[in-house]
Parts: sequence; C-alpha cells; structure tokens
Amino acid sequence: MEEKRKVTQNDVAREAGVTRSMVSYVISGSSDRSVAPETRKRILEVIDRLGYRPNKAAQALQQGNEGFAKNQIGLVISSVDMFRSSYYAEIIAGIHTAAHEHKYHVHFIRFFHELKDPVLFNQLIHPEEIGSLILLGVNQSINGPEDYKIIDKIRERIEKIVCLEWKCEGLSSVIFDRQETGRKAAEFLFYKGYKDIGYIGVDDDRLLGVQTAFLDEKKNVSDLKIYHAARMADGYSKVKELHKQGLLPRAIVFGSDEVAIGAMCYLNENKIGIPDEVAFISIDNIESSSYTTPALTTMNVQKTSMGVRAVEMIVNNTACQGENALNISLPTNLVERQSC
Repeated sequence: MEEKRKVTQNDVAREAGVTRSMVSYVISGSSDRSVAPETRKRILEVIDRLGYRPNKAAQALQQGNEGFAKNQIGLVISSVDMFRSSYYAEIIAGIHTAAHEHKYHVHFIRFFHELKDPVLFNQLIHPEEIGSLILLGVNQSINGPEDYKIIDKIRERIEKIVCLEWKCEGLSSVIFDRQETGRKAAEFLFYKGYKDIGYIGVDDDRLLGVQTAFLDEKKNVSDLKIYHAARMADGYSKVKELHKQGLLPRAIVFGSDEVAIGAMCYLNENKIGIPDEVAFISIDNIESSSYTTPALTTMNVQKTSMGVRAVEMIVNNTACQGENALNISLPTNLVERQSC
C-alpha cells in the first residue's frame, strides 16, 4: 500500500492562496504580524480539510529549541488529590484557559515527587523543553532539605517560575491571604452573635486568622475549639466524633468547603439543624457550596483568577526571581447564604 504523502505548509499556502510565511504566522499564533480575520479563517479551514499537522522537529530547527519551547508551560502539582478537588480543578482550568487565549500550551502536568527521578527531571525541566513553570501547591509536598534542593535545581534551569497557592523566597507567586480570610470568616460569626466557636480544617494561616479574630474581639484564644481535618471524609468523621462526645460547637469555621460539606452530610443524616443548632461558615466557594442543604456561607477565593494571573505573569515577563520577584495576593469576599 502506497504511503500517503505528508501535507506541508506549502500545500496549505497553495490551497488557501496565501504565502507560506502567512500560514506559519497563523500556526504559531505569532502576534508579530497581523492577519486579516477572513484570511486566518480560510487558512484554518484548509488546515482542517487537508489534515495538516505541524512538524515539531522542523519548527525547532527553524526557531531554535529554546525559541520553540518559549510558549510551553510546565505545571507541577503536589499530589493526585488535586485532580479530585473541585477547588484545584478551578485553578487548573484557569491556567488552561489563559494559556489557550495567549497561544501558550500546558506542555505537561507532573507530580512534584516525580521530579526526584533525575532522568525525568532532565527530560522535562529544561529550557529546550519549557519556557516557564507553574508550581501549584507544591509546598504540600516539601518535607525537608532534599525537596528544597529540587526547587533550587528548578530555579537554575527555568527563568520564569510562578508559585501558585504558596510562596517561596525569591520566586514570584499568586496567592490569597489565608490569615485575613480566616479572620473575616470568624469575624462574621461574632457579628452574627455566636460565641461558642470552633475551627475544623488544616493548621495553617487560616487558623491563625481565626485566632486573630478572637484577639480582636477581646476573647481568650484558648476558648477556640480546634480540630484538624483536610478532606470531605475528615469533616464527616470529625463532626460525628464531636457529636457522639457532646462537644459540637455552636458555630464552626471550616478551613475549606469540602471539609464543611462532609460535616454537613453527617449533621443532615442525623437531623441536626443547620444553622439552628450548629452554624457553618467556610472558605473557598467551590461551585457545589451553593447547592448544599442549606446553602453554605463561605469566603469566596478567586480560584480561576489565580490560574489566569499566573499565566499572565509568564506572558508579560513579570514572573521574575530574586529581588525582582512579584508576589500577588488576590482579595477574598464573603458569600452569605443560609448556613449561618
């Protein structure tokens, strides 16, 4: 059987009635030269009809390996749990959307622990492979000096790096102020008249913010009931345990919506009224928080915007290192519903 001849840019140009360079501009998404909308549409229609596929090796030869990698973004995340989380799904969606709009590509998504393999590290973390890197919540996987050595190796290889959802000395970042958000959440419960308040979530700046609200109210911080939970199942089991022991607080700040939804499930199953018996406020505002019973009062975090801003820093060349590192903190706001 005769092998089918590969379609080239020259074939596309001839069929579309344009120059080869114009085809190249459309394929690369270059902003260096404007192409009339009707011409761009005609070229794309021909590409679709002929089934043209770019020759990556030829592009690399033409642009140079680093030039070819310029628009390739690497994404490193902490663990598989991020794929299961609605919160992180919105952030990753923001990254992909912004990359597409700016003609950039997410070249790979990898777990941080995979980069401990030197072969894989050298294959992926290289300026001829990617032009920039986003490190999403990677602090959750850093457990000691050896892990920080990997961060240092990354910094030596890749110039444009954005830490997303965490801060690392000398690297640019996009975050939300966890402490201020936790403070606002607890402050709202005080405003509503609740005094017996607990916190269920991870032990980070969100908890520190809740404790700050106690100090602002001239309350004894030791009166704050603190319970640790990170996932939806943890919220369910922790509230179940407190209920059985007769220790449920009158109002609870949850570190995340997912933990709150798990807790809400248990209380609903056991016909414990929300907010009549236990009031809820949380942090995140994932989509499902508006569909719970009752709808969850929560602090809105700009999840999609975090992903978008990370990509924009890369595109605008503001993802600098060292003393020029840019740190962006996005504001949060209260979304009041029926749970408190």
